[in-house]
Amino acid sequence: MAQESTEWVLDLGLIISGHRLRRLHRADAAGLAGRACPEGSVDRLRLLADLISWLFVMDDACDEDGLGDAPTRLAPTVAALLDVLDRHGEAAGGPGAAGPLGDALADLCRRVRAVGTPAMLLRFVGEVREYLLALLWEAANREQGRVPELAEYVQMRRHTGGVHPSFTLTELAAGGQPGAADRAAPALVALDLLAADLVCWCNDVFSYGKESADQPDGHNLVAVIAAGRAGGDESAALRAAADRFNESLAAYLTTESALLAAGDDSLRPAVTARRNWIRATYDWSLRAARYA
Repeated sequence: MAQESTEWVLDLGLIISGHRLRRLHRADAAGLAGRACPEGSVDRLRLLADLISWLFVMDDACDEDGLGDAPTRLAPTVAALLDVLDRHGEAAGGPGAAGPLGDALADLCRRVRAVGTPAMLLRFVGEVREYLLALLWEAANREQGRVPELAEYVQMRRHTGGVHPSFTLTELAAGGQPGAADRAAPALVALDLLAADLVCWCNDVFSYGKESADQPDGHNLVAVIAAGRAGGDESAALRAAADRFNESLAAYLTTESALLAAGDDSLRPAVTARRNWIRATYDWSLRAARYA
């Protein structure tokens, strides 16, 4: 599956070769997808792995290659990608109108349409839209050299991490999606937010060493906590981030237990997808070379 996902990236021109391709190999998108949904069908796991690859390419373009240094630089790309989402992957200006990122996003939308329900496609499109708009928030902060406040960061990090569309395609790969009424249930909403926080904060803790050494950036839980403390003690901020993760993990387990105790079996696939993502992110972060 890893080879097929790499070929998808190359065929669509997301990456040509060189250090960007090596960077993507180090990320091991297929390995992360397999950990997040170990029992999914191969074709649907390919869809999840390709989404993760697309997110890695987009994140790296913004965070490391300068695309996200200012909102005026990022805005044309976001506008083109939003056009793809507005059309649910259907071409408007012909192939290549939105560039390789747009072509790849259109392919993902079409594949979700082919194997999922209309409701799932709409959900996926909305979640990717939120991700793109959150990247503009990051770009505005970078341009101003601004480190966000903790509460603001926690809220926006759920979107900049691309976690919600990943959850959606994990449910699709696992073959079980909750209905609209279940998705709106307060208990599942709370679980969803806790899971998104845990995935993103785990990523932040593991990536902080590399990010703070290479290109210091305020979009990391550790950096945000440090900026809000007198003296900006890095070690204390790392401990505080780990404590925050552990407290939220305990809250997640309590919420999950209450949700499962209610006996609604239709929610089990969604709960399993979120639990798997939390564990998968931790295990993948220990082994992948992305943050080495």
